[in-house]
Amino acid sequence: MTPNSATSAPSRRSFLASTAVAAAAVAGGMPLLSACGGSQSGSKDGTTSGKDAAKILPAYVASTVVAPDIPAKNGSAAGFSKAIATADLKTSVTKQLGSGGKLKIMSPFWGTPPEGDNPYYTAMNEAIGVEVTWRNQDGVTYDEKLGAVLASSDIPDVVVVPGWNLNGKIPGAVNAKFADLGPYLSGDKVRDYPNLAAVPTEAWQRGIFGGQLRAIPFPAPYVTDIAPLYRKDLFDKKGYSVPTSPDEFLSWAKEATDARSKVWACDDMKWTAFNVFGVLSGSDKALWWNMDGAKLVNRIETEEYLEALEWTRKLYAAKVVHPDAVSGKAGGNPGNRLTAGQVLVYSQNISDWWGKTAEQRTQNPDFEIAAFDIFGPDGGDPKLWAVQPANIFTFISKTASERQIKDFLAVCNFCAAPYGTKEFMLTAYGVEGTDYETQKGLPVKTTQGVNEVNGAFDYTGNPAPYIAYPDFPDVTKGMVEWQQRMGAFTTKSSFFGLTVTEPNRWANLADSFEQLEDDVVRGRKKISDVQQAVSDWKSKGGDELRDWYKKLLDDTGSAN
Repeated sequence: MTPNSATSAPSRRSFLASTAVAAAAVAGGMPLLSACGGSQSGSKDGTTSGKDAAKILPAYVASTVVAPDIPAKNGSAAGFSKAIATADLKTSVTKQLGSGGKLKIMSPFWGTPPEGDNPYYTAMNEAIGVEVTWRNQDGVTYDEKLGAVLASSDIPDVVVVPGWNLNGKIPGAVNAKFADLGPYLSGDKVRDYPNLAAVPTEAWQRGIFGGQLRAIPFPAPYVTDIAPLYRKDLFDKKGYSVPTSPDEFLSWAKEATDARSKVWACDDMKWTAFNVFGVLSGSDKALWWNMDGAKLVNRIETEEYLEALEWTRKLYAAKVVHPDAVSGKAGGNPGNRLTAGQVLVYSQNISDWWGKTAEQRTQNPDFEIAAFDIFGPDGGDPKLWAVQPANIFTFISKTASERQIKDFLAVCNFCAAPYGTKEFMLTAYGVEGTDYETQKGLPVKTTQGVNEVNGAFDYTGNPAPYIAYPDFPDVTKGMVEWQQRMGAFTTKSSFFGLTVTEPNRWANLADSFEQLEDDVVRGRKKISDVQQAVSDWKSKGGDELRDWYKKLLDDTGSAN
């Protein structure tokens, strides 16, 4: 599991400005294994090639409604650092597209779901022209509920499926139970829904399941979302320079650690180590394969993988890692250890840059964190690997009528409105005066807004990737520019943009490696144990899985 665990609450609007709530809840983590066979009935294994996909993908038409302060570049999000006054908000949905019909939507929800007739839901339904009834389910156990619902005959009209829940029998059910949106969105047909037309093509590629365009995807930057975040305020106070190589980092870490004062240089740095040493990374197992010359190679077979584990092991051996990370205490939270000043660097989803800043600035105005640039193994430029450009999907039932499908797309189009529009403000913040108030030019959610405007509509549509923190413009600028710098060194691997389902007989073949990695870096196992595990992996199916992936690539081609 990556640092941004799937057990935390995801939100399509997690990149929002709010001085009321300081928890940026972004999901990821669990390996994505989703179905993209070639038949409508649903082949469980395989993918859809870029060549075939071109025939069914929506045409891309960039939005020009609101220009970002910092345009997207090198796979980054776009940046919006300024609040926009209500009077200056633009309109991206010029006419109501909903027909007045009804839809039932099942979605994960973290926390206590609000009452169905709350002011936020009512206002959204009236604005879109669709009466949506929410079947919110506990996000922690959503996979269990999802599996049971898809196995039954009582499937809601619309179902949200996070990528980390696409395992077991769920991928096959996706192909069998959900409608083809191609007749409504492929090519220029998407122009009827301008906000959806502005969703990047790479994200739409991930919405292809069973050879058909079935999902509305949640677009994401393809630059790595795991950043080495550090306490910039404490670095400045101590006069530390940001390390620029693995050796420099280890040397600095030894200097900065003072166990008597309960200060350690870092928390677990394994995921940063993977980036530093150029290991194929990401939460999607398909991204762990890449063509190296004429051979398809898995990351666990590479020298870079072993080098990353060995460097991380050196950090633990030098006792510069916080003891709770060493022991793996379940109750420990690396973010809290950072804010308490017990660790100075940790690997986490980049959204924590804003989350921790908003949380801490109210009590400590000098608090400042940042992300240092990822360096290469020799201190030069890194070789980073792109992550998937979408990992949450929303489907509509195959039994839905044409009217219901169009109402569904009306909901999605409204919710995909860009920052700086009236539709965005309603979707992200709710009803002014009830769900949020304007303070010093910034929208601030009320307690009611925090409880009600949380999830739900967020999952049915989202614009091209963006970061918008007008309450902390320096954070917005820092995050986007970090993504742009790292994006310049980012390469797309062979299966980037493809949604792949491994055959069930091999789907869990590499599951033991994460625990083995953690044991090695903590000194409980040796690098030689990893090498033996790789040998076992090959003989137990790894080489056969390689052949399967290679044939898949030969037959379908890459999406790049």
